[in-house]
Amino acid sequence: MANDNDDCEEQLTFFTTEKPHRTQREIEAAESQIVAQLRDVRYVVREYPIEVVVQMYLSGRSEDRNEIYVPDYQRDLIWSERHKSRFVESLLIGLPIPFLFVADVGDEEDPDKAGRLEIVDGVQRIRTLAEFLTGRLTLSCLDRLDRLNGFRFNDLPISRQRRFRRATLRLIELTEAVTEDVRREMFDRINSGSVNLKAVEVRRGMQRGPFLDLVTELAAAPLLHQLAPISDGLRKRFEYEELVTRFFAFLYRYEDYGKGGKVVSEFLLNYVRDTNKKLSSPEGDRIAEEMKRQWHEMLEVVRGYFPDGFKKRGPGRKVPRVRFEAIAVGIGLAIRALKDDGDSFKILHIDNIDEWLESDEFKEWTTSDASNNKSNLVGRLEFVRNKMLGR
Repeated sequence: MANDNDDCEEQLTFFTTEKPHRTQREIEAAESQIVAQLRDVRYVVREYPIEVVVQMYLSGRSEDRNEIYVPDYQRDLIWSERHKSRFVESLLIGLPIPFLFVADVGDEEDPDKAGRLEIVDGVQRIRTLAEFLTGRLTLSCLDRLDRLNGFRFNDLPISRQRRFRRATLRLIELTEAVTEDVRREMFDRINSGSVNLKAVEVRRGMQRGPFLDLVTELAAAPLLHQLAPISDGLRKRFEYEELVTRFFAFLYRYEDYGKGGKVVSEFLLNYVRDTNKKLSSPEGDRIAEEMKRQWHEMLEVVRGYFPDGFKKRGPGRKVPRVRFEAIAVGIGLAIRALKDDGDSFKILHIDNIDEWLESDEFKEWTTSDASNNKSNLVGRLEFVRNKMLGR
């Protein structure tokens, strides 16, 4: 089956070779379509010192109350150390950088986030600046400033630190009138040429097969929708299918995550490919039934012992992927550990679930900005697993 790029190439070949004459009716129809699709994107331009932007990002982050925050759909995007260092180098030598895009989240959309600024484009730049200013980034692979390789922020002269902190960043702030769907569309279009998004598109194309059939079936379960309610916009983007895919990929292979420098998109793609092959084998039906059992047992535990399901407490009550992954996969790992020891999953440790769900440690593991590096992923999955096993 041809992919979107192939279809586009065929159209381009046709229109450049045939050069069909445009009738007045076609021209008018095209103009009408442009008018109908126009977006009313209102914004203001802001300018803040780097130090202020980093403070707005870091202050309250562990409680998911930081003024500038990373939305769940961007959590998986992570720069390499080289990319981070070169970005800092660009700032140090005075090169201009593109505008950051943020959006004021309206009161009605999510009361818990009202007035906060969702990052639409610029997550990695802000993360990198926070790492650099807090001493967690060691510069490397620099070309123009090669004498700074191995430096951290505090190694710079005090005068240079001051100048760096007060250098300004320009932000385009979308007003609260801009909807979540428009914000996501902007993100997709701004990043349409990025490696990460291409990898996601490839994975979706590769999911055709018995594993996709299984994922589609499990994603339609009413119990899942009850425990993890999401917006209609997310449903249309196959968010439930994404949650099911991540559950199995991390349940079976979380310890292999990050090997060879693979990011989450590559990790999931490889898992989908391999599982399609397994489910197409003579043992495929048995494997599929086992996967269904694991999925339904996990959901039953959540229904029985997690009053809020996968939802966060408080206004908004959303289901961030990072929280879903921690709870779902952590429970799945605990059930598997008990069965490996010959025990029933019904003896899971359930007495203090509410206590650790509200603990600072769990919140730290499951903030919307808990990026998917291996230590964070392993940490949150095994935290829930160990709690469910009473460790």
